[in-house]
Amino acid sequence: MYYNKRTHYCGGIGPEQIGREVILCGWVQRQRDLGGLIFIDLRDRAGVAQCVFDHTVSKEIFDLAFGVRSESVLCVRGEVRARSNPNPNIPTGAVEVLASGMELLSRAQTPPFEIGDDRVSEPLRLEHRYLDLRGPKLQGYMRLRHDITQSVRRFYDQNGFYEIETPLLTKSTPEGARDYLVPSRLYPGRFYALPQSPQQYKQLLMVSGVDRYFQIARCMRDEDLRADRQPDFTQIDVEMSFVDIDDVLDMNERMMAAVFKDVIGVDIPLPMKRMPYREAVERFGTDKPDLRFGFELKDLTAVTRACGFSVFEDAAMVGCVVIEGAAAEFTRKRLDRLTEFIKGLGPKGLAWHKGAESSSFAKLLSPEALAAVEDAAGFRGERGDLLLAVAGQRPALVRSSLGALRCECAKQLGLLENNRSFEFVWITEFPLFEYSEEEGRYVACHHPFTNPMAEDIHLIDKPGGLGQCRARAYDMVLNGYELCSGSIRIHDAGLQAKMFELLQLTPEQTERRFGHILKAFGYGVPPHGGVGFGLDRIVMIMAGTENIRDVIAFPKTQNAVELMMGAPDYVDGRQLEELSIRVVSEQ
Repeated sequence: MYYNKRTHYCGGIGPEQIGREVILCGWVQRQRDLGGLIFIDLRDRAGVAQCVFDHTVSKEIFDLAFGVRSESVLCVRGEVRARSNPNPNIPTGAVEVLASGMELLSRAQTPPFEIGDDRVSEPLRLEHRYLDLRGPKLQGYMRLRHDITQSVRRFYDQNGFYEIETPLLTKSTPEGARDYLVPSRLYPGRFYALPQSPQQYKQLLMVSGVDRYFQIARCMRDEDLRADRQPDFTQIDVEMSFVDIDDVLDMNERMMAAVFKDVIGVDIPLPMKRMPYREAVERFGTDKPDLRFGFELKDLTAVTRACGFSVFEDAAMVGCVVIEGAAAEFTRKRLDRLTEFIKGLGPKGLAWHKGAESSSFAKLLSPEALAAVEDAAGFRGERGDLLLAVAGQRPALVRSSLGALRCECAKQLGLLENNRSFEFVWITEFPLFEYSEEEGRYVACHHPFTNPMAEDIHLIDKPGGLGQCRARAYDMVLNGYELCSGSIRIHDAGLQAKMFELLQLTPEQTERRFGHILKAFGYGVPPHGGVGFGLDRIVMIMAGTENIRDVIAFPKTQNAVELMMGAPDYVDGRQLEELSIRVVSEQ
């Protein structure tokens, strides 16, 4: 037995080891029988090494290698030598190992798919995730994730932060996404909640005098999933005392720049751009703008009021994007597909314009009105521009649809394919409240602990003022993805109690859900603020993949199912009985 004496990883041998004996351990990627010689490509997390078994060296070892199947686990001892036919496609391609000893540590059945084959359906790969993870791509993603977290830890440690773990079993304080609930065996009828974030705990750490805190925190939210969202995810959680917005933004953009430099060698210019929420929505139709390309939104409402085209005249808003120099790229068939794309977002249709001779609306406008539209849009026919316009009664829907349309056009033009530029921007001055039609009340845009902007506090008590009040909140956005969200928190107990009142919580509800934090605020609270970064999303972007499941070791599907273990699952009736729970099934 010598597998515990491993000297090198498979991907770690090279010309400098020629003439030396090494011991390698790994999985059989491929076995080739050439008669008197058997070649086995042995793979581990670091790479692949070619091992040669010669029947003249050891007939016993040769016969053992002859029967080895793919994905079996071996330990091979042998001497490194130069390959007669080097393979330039792998890092170890200049050398091979002439085996003098081998142990078959574990026989493998025939796997359901070839390791590293991306053409295999995702459900099959997720069901056998331990096999999928053996592939070099996912191994690389796991290493990248490790490198990122280590860089994060180094940065915050060097800047005086304490890493502190907060509880996973906590209290349900519903004001946002749905909680995952955990029944208590010792207290029948009572439930813990799994944390959506460590928000309240980290604020209480500021009350305790910790001053600078961070945590690589596991968080859970029972919400609908997307390609960049999972029910359980990892957050880089940060909080600081005696700070204002500039302090928090400066610290955390420096962290992000350090990570990009440490891990992938990319220099991020600092300070990062900043853009108020309102400007982002008006220019890009979203608070998560992708700044790698132009196609900014233009408001045509003022010039279409009496243009002669009823669809434009009757709309509350007419907006457009101009795709510069792309008119020839978008045939009528492609424009029809864009129209269906827009309809899927809510608007009734899409108007397009390449010039007076090729337009869905030019003939309905006078020459003067058409010239005014082109001028307001920044359209230049001689440049080969394409104007795409959306009209509607809901300006927010018009803007969001155009925001999605500009990204779709960029995608179709190949502007995002293999685009490894990184355009960061801080979005600031978010609304403090938004009105929920479903609940019939104002709700917090971020969370109820966010501080209003000082100049807007007076609006809180004015009729209609809640919809105009801005928050001291900020998001870091990269290439159309929100990387982090944060705010300066309320540190005045009276203002915090007022916030709960504005959210229409009764005194009893406030006490039951948030009495602990109001009590703590009575004992002296420093001004504080922080952020929560989505680690999975950061790794996804740095890896250059578009699916967050690629960079999580054991992810769930879009239906929140973990296929490998089969979770969620039914539990034994005795377990339910111990928890005082009865499942009522509809017949």
